[in-house]
Amino acid sequence: MRQVDRGNYVLSKSEAYLDSPQSIEYGATISAPHMHAHAAEILLPFLRPGARVLDIGSGSGYLSAVFHHLVSSEQQKGKVVGIEHIPQLVEWSIKNLGKDGLQHALDDNEIVMLAGDGRLGYPDGGPYDAIHVGAAAPVLPQLLVDQLTRPGRMFIPVGEYMQDVVQVDKHEDGRITSKRLFGVMYVPLTDREKQTM
Repeated sequence: MRQVDRGNYVLSKSEAYLDSPQSIEYGATISAPHMHAHAAEILLPFLRPGARVLDIGSGSGYLSAVFHHLVSSEQQKGKVVGIEHIPQLVEWSIKNLGKDGLQHALDDNEIVMLAGDGRLGYPDGGPYDAIHVGAAAPVLPQLLVDQLTRPGRMFIPVGEYMQDVVQVDKHEDGRITSKRLFGVMYVPLTDREKQTM
């Protein structure tokens, strides 16, 4: 996180370093830094050089940048796929990543930012060692579980009114286990029309 300047990924530079969520328009937010730290820490055992990561609800691109620094080294390049259903946010996130010195990673397809329905994941880029979901799903989406490697891990807020972050592990033998970690308040994982109403 020290390698990524949050000031390049927010609308209000004066509030960039406050430990609070901020609006990035279109009904979307960038999470508070402590939540991004929680997500990275929970996924960390799977964020090694060469790993593949899916960042659903990638928003301004901030956490995709953090993941890139964790999965790409001089010796081994990983891949981060960010998926966001608001095309304007995808365009903005690409500009933000460029401002933050990651144009080379975009050019080399080490970071790929796409417009699409995150609830479906992105099977073409998988399977993924780690999946981060930055919005709350009403129930655990099986389509995303299917896109995890064996072993692999997902960080996902689950619930409609009362939400919990759930750590989902797919083990080498294909078994799925899940563990509720802590309560949160995230925007819902939804479609573009509902989000911008």
